[in-house]
Amino acid sequence: MAIATIFERLWFWSNVLRGEKKIAEQILDAARRSWEEATDLARQANNQPIGRFLYTPLRLANQEPEVFRLALEASADEELNSMRRGDKVLEAVIALAPLLGLLGTVLGLISSLGSIRLGDLGTASTAGVTLGIGEALISTAAGLVIAITALVFYRLFQAFLFQQTRMFHRAGNELELTYRQAWSRTNQTPGYLLKSTTERPDSSGY
Repeated sequence: MAIATIFERLWFWSNVLRGEKKIAEQILDAARRSWEEATDLARQANNQPIGRFLYTPLRLANQEPEVFRLALEASADEELNSMRRGDKVLEAVIALAPLLGLLGTVLGLISSLGSIRLGDLGTASTAGVTLGIGEALISTAAGLVIAITALVFYRLFQAFLFQQTRMFHRAGNELELTYRQAWSRTNQTPGYLLKSTTERPDSSGY
């Protein structure tokens, strides 16, 4: 379970981190010029979490800024929760592997020492006990190796998730600020549609 989860998560994060920053910059730059262009770019990047995250509020153009912000928060929560897939498996492996190894060791010791009588100590009949104890301790060592390996990759994936949280926070704040600025111009100028953040109305006000 640990190996399958680790490989799946490595494949997932390798695809997510490849070119993600560039996608976010392209969408944010487009949002400063035209919301339609930014929405199209986000739709094209729908196979990436950052693209889906930014597309959800972008398709709500001409909505109030509070609705836009709520859409950003809901989209971020959904994407970050999906990135946590596999964490429960690794957490279970980290907790259970040492315990299962210890259980194997205890059962092995019981089996090895159960047939020894006090009168047999120091005789040839106890020669195999040492070998049995050594084999029993292998269970604990194996459990620790599995748990340590799972813990290393679990921490790595948590670091990737923290990086994604920071990127979502930064990109979301910048997009919301751009939207609020455009919305402010919309309310100050009657008839001005929230289509481009760089266009200006003509002298008639439309």
